[in-house]
Amino acid sequence: MRKIWRRAAFSAIFVTCAARTPLLSAQENLVSIDATAPVLPPQPVAAKLGSSRNPSGQVIGVNSQYLTLDGKPWIPVMGEFHYSRYPDAEWEEEILKMKAAGVQVVATYVIWNHHEQIEGVWDWNGQRDLRKFVQICGRHGMYVYPRIGPWSHAEVRHGGFPDWVLKNSPVRENNPIYLREVQEFYKQISAQLRGELWKDGGPVIGIQLENEYREARAGSGRGSEHIRKLKEMAVADGLDVPLYTVTGWDGAAVPLESVLPVFGGYPDAPWDGSSKSLYGNEIYEFRFDNRVAGSMGAVGGHGQNSSASYKGTPFLTAEVGDGAEDTYFRRPVLSADDIAAIPTVMLGSGVNLLGYYMFHGGRNPDSEAAAPPTTLEETQRAGDATDVPEKSYDFQAPIGEFGQERESLLKLKLVHYFLEDFGAELAPMAVRRPTKVPDSPKDTSLARVSARTDGEQGFIFISNYVRGLAMPDRKGFQVSLTLPDGVVKVPEEPIDLPAGDYGIWPVNLPLRGADGAVKATLRSSTAQLFKNVVAGNRTYYFFYELPNIAATFVFGKGAAVEGLSGAVQTIETPRVLELRASGEGAVEIRLAGGISLVALSESEAEQIWRGDDAHMLLRTKAEAFSDGERWTLRSDHPVMQFGLFGTVSAKAKENFEREGESGLFENFQVSVPKVVLKVTVDQLAAAKPLHAPGKSEWEMGPSMAWRPKALPMKPSTAALAGAAEWEIHLPRVAEKNISDAWLSIPYQGDEARLSAGGRLIDDTFWNGLPWVVGIRESIPQWREEGTTLQLQILPLPKDYPMYLEEGAALHFDAAGVAEALGKVRLIPQYQLLVNVTPQNQTR
Repeated sequence: MRKIWRRAAFSAIFVTCAARTPLLSAQENLVSIDATAPVLPPQPVAAKLGSSRNPSGQVIGVNSQYLTLDGKPWIPVMGEFHYSRYPDAEWEEEILKMKAAGVQVVATYVIWNHHEQIEGVWDWNGQRDLRKFVQICGRHGMYVYPRIGPWSHAEVRHGGFPDWVLKNSPVRENNPIYLREVQEFYKQISAQLRGELWKDGGPVIGIQLENEYREARAGSGRGSEHIRKLKEMAVADGLDVPLYTVTGWDGAAVPLESVLPVFGGYPDAPWDGSSKSLYGNEIYEFRFDNRVAGSMGAVGGHGQNSSASYKGTPFLTAEVGDGAEDTYFRRPVLSADDIAAIPTVMLGSGVNLLGYYMFHGGRNPDSEAAAPPTTLEETQRAGDATDVPEKSYDFQAPIGEFGQERESLLKLKLVHYFLEDFGAELAPMAVRRPTKVPDSPKDTSLARVSARTDGEQGFIFISNYVRGLAMPDRKGFQVSLTLPDGVVKVPEEPIDLPAGDYGIWPVNLPLRGADGAVKATLRSSTAQLFKNVVAGNRTYYFFYELPNIAATFVFGKGAAVEGLSGAVQTIETPRVLELRASGEGAVEIRLAGGISLVALSESEAEQIWRGDDAHMLLRTKAEAFSDGERWTLRSDHPVMQFGLFGTVSAKAKENFEREGESGLFENFQVSVPKVVLKVTVDQLAAAKPLHAPGKSEWEMGPSMAWRPKALPMKPSTAALAGAAEWEIHLPRVAEKNISDAWLSIPYQGDEARLSAGGRLIDDTFWNGLPWVVGIRESIPQWREEGTTLQLQILPLPKDYPMYLEEGAALHFDAAGVAEALGKVRLIPQYQLLVNVTPQNQTR
């Protein structure tokens, strides 16, 4: 049913785009927040930073509260992607994927032993070519933030220190031998970045020094004194940038006159020595009292940093965990919501740089020829803290080690789009604490809520999600936000807040027309705002409904509703205009002044992509990214559908079917020829028992000062002699409409390794997730000829001592061993190229 109102004016309008759902909990959840205190003006930071202006006159600045770009408040999204862990031929596409997901800054470790494994022999070629990587980022308008160590961690061997450096002298202090070696490393990095720094018109806007470096190392030439020295050396070598940072957790050394601290948090702690779940992590708790808490506060057993370590600095992050790297001992499995619930809490805690680790997974590069060691991963056998796979560094990241996009990316990008369009308004807003907050990260008795406001405008942050905890449905939930001019209740009447929901609600949001002038005010909404697009002579504000919460819109006085459209049923009262969704598709509320509010379901919003053209949106279930000239769509299905919003049209080489309009989008469907890729698998050897039945023995690694418990080490190379072995025969993939092929290997066991001609391609510890290997990145000749791969699976005994979150899914045979291979498949990834061009028309 479709119904439109012409010029209907209301003193207040309450618009609901979905029916309410009754919940089970009888708990009252009325949250009170006092936001009447004035927002303190920002002050200069104490740190003496570098050149802030580029040749075009653009300026990057920082004050005690937020970053600025050309004088305007700025909340960038930063995502970690390690160039040396990904084939250089594929960098450009992966950077474009990150850009399409709303990432603006690419952070990357410069890992020392990836470049100087042999003393004096430098390698900046191929996938180690830092300069080429930075230039590609700059070409596509992406900023770059190198993390130059010299110690990185990054789950690499010795944290990135070459073996010879550790043999020469003590490290991470101001001893002359070590400093000479670091000085040469920094000189090499500076040479790679020459002409690519911000002051020269390049994309490099900051430098991180060291990593997880503790003040507890204080003493002559250590602690803050060492950080000051590293900065002095970096500047002397030409690394002059607007921002210098250090990690601020784990009792960090943070000389505030020299650097800014950055923070983070993870949904699990794979480095921990516990063999039990670690649910109720602090990353899901609003941080009203400290920027560091929980596992990130005491990785080394040195406790949390006091507020003095970050006084007078903005709340910046570099390691918000959007995944986790499985170690041999701890193998957590993260859902999309485990990851996507985190940004709401971080932003509600006052974060003004949303920096993720890792946003894009990868694989360790091969070791230098004839250079010990033969592998470059973190391993207990080398004296490191944990064991990780030899090659794989997938991290369960939003973009995986082979470029596969995950559900978490679809959810995160909606927050990123919000920050891109509304971050300038959010950045100066002060954090407002409710009168009552949970006592601890595991306390589920109270609703988790925060607000950020500046005068009458603000945002409310709600989170009823904590990984692993059974959160209650909250009956009678409402936030009472006291502003200087009065109280705003969101929603106007209490609702039932479902378990698992999280989101950001606007309060007194100014709605601006195409000319930039405020036309109306959105007093409140229970839908999440995520995008703003000017198309023709109208401005569209895009929202999405949180699951099982009615999407309500309450406008200020004088707002005039000119029209309403969408698949809805309508009810009108003297004060309330209520819409109840009766089908899929956008609901549009048209206001006077050229304003439209568009409400989508969450799943529909996740299909929205934005490109370089700020006046259009693309909607598709396929993966999508744009290079500024054309869109690339990729899917495991040969039939791809997409819709266009804005004053644009589309062209493609393939069969192109226009499906008409649905709401605001013009829809298209394209079919490409279906391809079936056949795989044959031959077993060569059965597994040999590693241990006597019921008497498993495990080699134990070294104890750490911060983790006295010794942990089992991953099996040695010699243990692979007991692995079950198969050959997997792959066909040639010559079809040009296939961009890649995913080799799906369902297995059970302890560890699996995939090789080609004796060269290890990828490896994994079993964690219950599907093991998927990208053929394009693994097999250079995949289009020219078929390939035979070698698969090894080590059996897992039933009495394993490790923490396997999905261990209940394992099936053990009569001998008490899990070792099995399911049906191996090769799944084509289809590709569609679409040219989208502007049209001279208005909507």
